[in-house]
Amino acid sequence: MFKKAFLKCLMAFALVMTGQNTAFAADIKIGVISILEGAFAALGQDGIRGVELAVKEFGGMAGGKKITLSTMSSNASPESAVNSARKLIENDKVNIIVGPLSGSEGIALRDFSKTYPHVTFFNGSSAAQDTTLRQSSDNFFRFGGDGAQWQAGLGTYAYQDKGYKKVVVIAEDYSFPYTQVLGFMNEFCDAGGRVPEKFWVPIGNKDYNSIIYSIPNDIDAMYVALGGADAINFLTQYHQAGGTKPIIGGTITIDQSILDSKGPFRKLLVGAPAGTPTVSDFDHPEWNKFADAYRAEFPDGFTSPTIFAHHYYMSAKAALLGLDQVDGNLSNNHKAYRAALTNLAFVSPTGGIMRVDHNRNGIIDNFITEVFEKPDGTLGNKVIKVVGDVNQTLGMDAETFLARGPVSRDNPSCP
Repeated sequence: MFKKAFLKCLMAFALVMTGQNTAFAADIKIGVISILEGAFAALGQDGIRGVELAVKEFGGMAGGKKITLSTMSSNASPESAVNSARKLIENDKVNIIVGPLSGSEGIALRDFSKTYPHVTFFNGSSAAQDTTLRQSSDNFFRFGGDGAQWQAGLGTYAYQDKGYKKVVVIAEDYSFPYTQVLGFMNEFCDAGGRVPEKFWVPIGNKDYNSIIYSIPNDIDAMYVALGGADAINFLTQYHQAGGTKPIIGGTITIDQSILDSKGPFRKLLVGAPAGTPTVSDFDHPEWNKFADAYRAEFPDGFTSPTIFAHHYYMSAKAALLGLDQVDGNLSNNHKAYRAALTNLAFVSPTGGIMRVDHNRNGIIDNFITEVFEKPDGTLGNKVIKVVGDVNQTLGMDAETFLARGPVSRDNPSCP
């Protein structure tokens, strides 16, 4: 009997040490996955800043336990995100993962999360629609919307207020831009607008000349959904070619990470309307507090938090608030913890109430903005209107919305 009791103690101790049962762990380990190389490297670093800011806000503690961070880089590919997550779980024994940054990475981690039920995953800034809309995972949460939600109101504004009737799309060729294009076209096409052509480019593309010289002359504007170095390369080459067509911005095309860039191409962005859940020049007490804390903590960062810092911060904050609610108890495959997260509601940096739906996807406030030039020559975004409580089916009946099918290069279409 003594031997049996001793063996049971050893087994219980082993489970704690391997991270399978963390109810009594001395600290809680959070793994962070972000892109720290390639075209999105600067964006990924700002995502890390967002997590660090949230942990500092909590004094490095949550649920009565010390929080430790482990960081892994991915390269925007699904395989790299999965490999990073596996290393964080198996080598670093993390209890929670925050990330990834890019769209297709998010879908891969959603699937991967189903094989590790003892770890809770919080999306970073990845915003592909199907990460949560179809085949969602019980242990994958997105405290922020998808890329289509981030475009709510933009298609109607472009058609009715800006007078754009015919628009071409220039976007990166993967799941997040597909989702952004759907969000824009969902309204723009219903209003009567037309999209005669879409130009899809790989991440990291450097030569846009063939696309630039293929843009029809009879369009009213270009909808551009490019991020990081891809956006800068396209805008630079379009300016050098003498291009003058107005730009409608995808969310990360008008993000502060682009507006802070140098070069004459920046003039092309002035006046560009866009849809975004993050507004760098939003005059709201919550945003001002968040932006001031960001600038004080990261003087080497951007002039204002980017969408990546904002969304990684919200995910980390949700993770920490949930831990406080359950006193750090992650037993029984995080059952109580996930129940707390499902019912969690907190004030976001933009002043709205952040909470998730039945698929654990955020219901958000979205902003229609325009880029403007400040007196000192820098660029910012001003709020034109706010679209509140945007859900993942964009206000449509779920059955009708899902019947339209998954987003792709060709869906939607209104030539």
